[in-house]
Amino acid sequence: MADNPGDSLPDWRARYDAARARGVPLDPVSEPVEGVHPYPTSYDPTHLLLTVADGALERLLAVLRQAALDLGWEVRLQNMDGSAVTSADASARAARNRRDFDVPSVHRLAIVPLPDTSVPSPPIDAWRLLQRARAREKDDLVGASLDHVISVDPFGASLPFGASLPFGASLPFGASLPFGASLPFGASLAPGTMPYAVPGSGGRQVVDYIGPEPERRLDLDDEGRRPVVAVLDTGCGAHPWLPDAIVTRRPTFDGAFIGASDPATDPEATGDVSGPFDGMLDGAAGHGTFVAGIVRQLSPEADIVSVRVCDSNGTLLEGEFLLAVRSLVKAMSLPPEKGGFPVDVMNLSLGYYHETPDDLLFDRTLVDLLVTARRLGCAVVCSAGNDATDRPTFPAALWAWPDAGFVVPDPADAAPHVSVGALNPNRTMALFSNLGAWVKTYAPGAGVLSTSPPFRGGVQAAVRNDRSGWRRETIDPDDYAGGFAVWSGTSFSAPYVAASLARALSEPLMAGPMDDDERIACLLAAHGDITARLAEMGPVAS
Repeated sequence: MADNPGDSLPDWRARYDAARARGVPLDPVSEPVEGVHPYPTSYDPTHLLLTVADGALERLLAVLRQAALDLGWEVRLQNMDGSAVTSADASARAARNRRDFDVPSVHRLAIVPLPDTSVPSPPIDAWRLLQRARAREKDDLVGASLDHVISVDPFGASLPFGASLPFGASLPFGASLPFGASLPFGASLAPGTMPYAVPGSGGRQVVDYIGPEPERRLDLDDEGRRPVVAVLDTGCGAHPWLPDAIVTRRPTFDGAFIGASDPATDPEATGDVSGPFDGMLDGAAGHGTFVAGIVRQLSPEADIVSVRVCDSNGTLLEGEFLLAVRSLVKAMSLPPEKGGFPVDVMNLSLGYYHETPDDLLFDRTLVDLLVTARRLGCAVVCSAGNDATDRPTFPAALWAWPDAGFVVPDPADAAPHVSVGALNPNRTMALFSNLGAWVKTYAPGAGVLSTSPPFRGGVQAAVRNDRSGWRRETIDPDDYAGGFAVWSGTSFSAPYVAASLARALSEPLMAGPMDDDERIACLLAAHGDITARLAEMGPVAS
């Protein structure tokens, strides 16, 4: 008897869960507390993040436990994998911190109803618990924070949860015609920033590339090494430009994978891992491959470490992100003989908005991790976001910019932290790009050409008419078998700068060993040169 074809399909529950939002939107007017002025964001309501040194943990827990009792809840301290924290865990953390670097560990504080069901309690909500605790003892809440939803940001995928509809989008490309509309270039009369979401006007589009493959030209000295760019994103799919000899796709440290590793949920494998079986490409599928392709084009000598942290809708939780960054920083702090590996540039084409960015409630753990990385000789490059606002996004704004409402150390002995907005092909600022004093520079990010996994989506060519044994049709708008695409977003401006920094390191690093101070000096000089060059390119003044 033949196998049931459905037996090989992913479970419907897994696909439905993959399409769910990672969190909920914060209502800024809910749970008011004097002196706290929140703004919209999104977060996981089931738990808080605690990122404090073990010595301060019990006092923080005492405040949160009492606030939870007020609401008819109890709290349970967990490791980030959901397991209960034990005394052995605490001892192991203390030993690791002494050995490596003193950055607090990340815990989850799960919130559950009290076992006594006779007492009514409100629905579980981490924001409500945090505000209740602040109302009790605000000064003792440093280190407790929401677990924010972070997202990658190609234009058109920067909505709070990737999209507002259950399965990501209601139409293949946001419109019912092959290229979005019958107007010139797809949507030249559409309002605001929406033309960038339409193929032909900056939205993701199939394209054919006929130029040469990037070629490595420098000789590698016996004592030298190649620069390394870590890309924290949706992963990296198959592409001739991105072989395993250049891209490390499943990096490990301390016996465990950094980030996600389950092939069944890989956004770069099939492009469609969530929602119904309709072949529609998920919103962020291919994003990490596209970013890696930009690095490959601009810095062909570099090796790439692809860390898969985002799902197919381009989202992840802040706690998951902190764990991945922490593992990378620990790896770069150790020599190879102890399981470490170098990272020279970290590309972060993702971000989130913090609800209270201008006061002492701001969580400092990510700041500490990124500053530690920079002191180890790793430049940090972040996309600014695609919401056409000057509201700071994080981690892009985690540097000492003018009039920042928080203090971030900016040590002279550290590689640069760079926040990058987007330019149009004519070097004007892209209308979707975030802007403001916290954006350090702007780089090409609209209508960019790069690599794509060989996705074949569910949409078919609009017209097909075979003749003389030949298959004849119009362009299939979501068949990326050719391996290339055009896309827009500050997500693609950041790797332009990251790759440029890596390229500046290539020659001296491949010629022989460089210590951290030498790499930092080289990266700082390169950052100055790149920033000056980009300033000449644009954005064009009005």
